Amino acid sequence: VLHIDKMASYHKPDEKTFQGLKDIANKLRIHSIKATCASNSGHPTSCCSAAEIMSVLFFHTMRYKTQDPRNPCNDRFVMSKGHAAPILYAAWVEAGFVKEADLLNLRKIDCDLEGHPTPKLAFVDVATGSLGQGLGAACGMAYTGKYFDKSSYRVYCLLGDGECSEGSVWEAMAFASYYKLDNLVAILDVNRLGQSEAAPLQHDMETYRKRCEAFGWNTYVVDGHDVEELCKALWQAQQDKGRPTAIVAKTLKGKGLKGKNEANWHGKPIPKDKVDAFLSDLQEKIQTNKPLCPEHPAEDLSPADLSPIHLPSLPPYKTGDKVSTRRAYGVALARLGQSSERVVALDGDTKNSTFSELFKKAHPDRYIECFIAEQNMVSVAIGCATRDRTVSFASTFAAFFSRAYDQVRMAAISQSNVNLVGSHCGVSIGEDGPSQMALEDLAMFRAIPTCTVFYPSDGVSTERAVELAANTKGICFIRTSRPDTAVIYSPDEKFEVGQAKVLRQSGNDKVTVIGAGVTLHEALAAADQLAKEGVNIRVIDPFTVKPLDAATIISSARATGRRIITVEDHYREGGLGEAVCSAVQGEPGVVVQQLAVSGVPRSGKPQELLDLYGISAKCIVAAVRATFAN
Repeated sequence: VLHIDKMASYHKPDEKTFQGLKDIANKLRIHSIKATCASNSGHPTSCCSAAEIMSVLFFHTMRYKTQDPRNPCNDRFVMSKGHAAPILYAAWVEAGFVKEADLLNLRKIDCDLEGHPTPKLAFVDVATGSLGQGLGAACGMAYTGKYFDKSSYRVYCLLGDGECSEGSVWEAMAFASYYKLDNLVAILDVNRLGQSEAAPLQHDMETYRKRCEAFGWNTYVVDGHDVEELCKALWQAQQDKGRPTAIVAKTLKGKGLKGKNEANWHGKPIPKDKVDAFLSDLQEKIQTNKPLCPEHPAEDLSPADLSPIHLPSLPPYKTGDKVSTRRAYGVALARLGQSSERVVALDGDTKNSTFSELFKKAHPDRYIECFIAEQNMVSVAIGCATRDRTVSFASTFAAFFSRAYDQVRMAAISQSNVNLVGSHCGVSIGEDGPSQMALEDLAMFRAIPTCTVFYPSDGVSTERAVELAANTKGICFIRTSRPDTAVIYSPDEKFEVGQAKVLRQSGNDKVTVIGAGVTLHEALAAADQLAKEGVNIRVIDPFTVKPLDAATIISSARATGRRIITVEDHYREGGLGEAVCSAVQGEPGVVVQQLAVSGVPRSGKPQELLDLYGISAKCIVAAVRATFAN
């Protein structure tokens, strides 16, 4: 497998080191068994197949500070097969960071050693356990290390063979080789067995090798229980320039536990009556107590600068200018990039539609083209944002984030500060038709904990949404529209998360109308038309749909006969109207009428579609009139 000519400078570790690594592997097995027995749940057999891999990585290959797991210079490790969490915790026990006694509280409510890893733990950068996502995040970390940080830290990702059925794994494989991420190593723990039956390739190591090589990876097939082969392959990975490395490790699920390498042992602790025999069997194999200390990393990186990032000057618009919020996003991001080197942008081959291309033109070395692979794009953005190394903005048509929804929900569990920008929302995109129209994105992102949902309606509010998102913890989603609309705010208008703007009001408003994006402009047009007839309505721009400014909405409702009309370029379920209903639910007597898109729409001109689906100015006027008719 390894070319001898390249091996000239390989210094084979001494026998004592090899024995020490074998012993640590068995200690990791013992810890994993004890922890899963104590919690009476977990995946000890999935841990046991990876024991030698973890031992060699953590106590021979990786360079990191054991007492400072988040140090920016440390090598990174991603446990993509998150159900093997106990062996990750065990490695940090052996490294001296986690107390051995804590392992016995695995999965208990008052312990941060959860069933799958989350960043509540300092040594976890991204939550895993929804399979197939670790390698994409590792790609983001490796890209950041090589091209943004220009640092020597390396990134190691341990995958299970079962999760290699996920397409997102292969999106990440393609990304890593395209960008020549030679600081990235993927280790496939090919233990043959999945949860309910054998993985499709079982132990067909040759097919794994061919697949990895076909994706452009430098690939080694090794015996995953042979510490000497693992040491050599991981050393070799560091020598290979211009390509990521895949180490395909043939292992046995439940290795070290006699009779446990068979189906139907996934996710089950060892039976109580058998556990002592297994533990003493493993204990007998341990020959030394030689402590192996990981090497420290090179100190070639300073901690991230966490000072707030502000736009360099006021938004470049005057009221009345016509600009789409999607274009305003690109302008704003390019401007924000002048203020901080940490701002980076990603896109999925839609940069000339989302206008992230304006950022690319201004800051070409901070733009990552992710091509048409939205799941991987979101994972890469999350990886880029780990340890606060970057402030990442990832954009595509809002409809296509639904494809990466699992990555988005895991980003929330990862406590990620990632900014996602979706353009082409609603029927107002026009002729492209329903496959391109985001009509469920507000519902999607409102359902995500930690998520702030911005819905700007003009160029100025878009600039402020971008600036606020860059400084807001958690996930931010910015919804942008395709049509050019008038700038309604002056450049010095102040915006805050959770603060709505009242754009039209009088002493005798009949009803409160709440619109956002395109429908806010329709509401303003309706207000102007009704005013000519002597009817006044109050018009509100929520700015953020989550959190929603309930106080302003309720006080407006009280002033307008407790009547609200919401109008949105989105399906009724989970959108602006339902957000408003939930905000006013404690207020007696408020009636909310929701104008929203019903049914699957069709192609047409934007204005025709707004009329057809009942969310245009004339439909708002009709709804206001109907309110008095009753």
